[in-house]
Amino acid sequence: MERTLGRVLVIVPTYNERENLPMIVERVRSAVPEAHLLVADDNSPDGTGEIADGLAAQDDHVHVLHRLGKQGLGAAYIAGFRWGLAEGYDVLVEMDADGSHQPEELPKLLEALTGGADLAIGSRYVPGGKVVNWPHSREFLSRGANVYTRMMLGLPVRDATAGFRAYRASTLEKIGLDDVDSQGYCFQVDLTLRTARHGLRVAEVPITFVERTVGASKMSRSVITEALWRVTVWGVSGLPRRLRRTR
Repeated sequence: MERTLGRVLVIVPTYNERENLPMIVERVRSAVPEAHLLVADDNSPDGTGEIADGLAAQDDHVHVLHRLGKQGLGAAYIAGFRWGLAEGYDVLVEMDADGSHQPEELPKLLEALTGGADLAIGSRYVPGGKVVNWPHSREFLSRGANVYTRMMLGLPVRDATAGFRAYRASTLEKIGLDDVDSQGYCFQVDLTLRTARHGLRVAEVPITFVERTVGASKMSRSVITEALWRVTVWGVSGLPRRLRRTR
């Protein structure tokens, strides 16, 4: 892997994930032994940060980034990206800590980068992808959000809100991170849109998304509202550009 892609860093943001973190770290290290893993913990009151420190003390491929408090998923990933870029990693991976993203499928995303993609998205909604143990209402909301995103932004991506993805370091450097302030699902759409608008290649890889069995989901009404509002604003502001391309 390192001969073809270089050094890989898997970034796992955490907030109150003490029960899930040891299992995820073990599975990542088993699935892609050469990869390094960065736990970006938002000062979890349940002691997740201390557990991460213990795992890092036992394994030189595990690192911990302690943040001051709960600042949102997007901010955690931006901090992780900056840490990884400063440390010279060539590929940076987003992965949830709750087990919904299966580490065993990470090699498929890395293979897509090897094949020429600049961003590989683990997609639930391309042929071969699926969702396990989600309520129908949650899946309907997710699918609807992605249809709305495609319509408003003209993105040729079926799962722009997906959070299991791998970026080349060069992709993150080209699209810029300084003015990213979106969070949650909207953060994923934001970076997908930036990648596409820079003319970079986005590949969707089918994955099986498994609903968490331990801990509480971080989904909230504010996350949904932000995504709807921002996608609408981006869509309206980008309409003249899309119309010019069709002439």
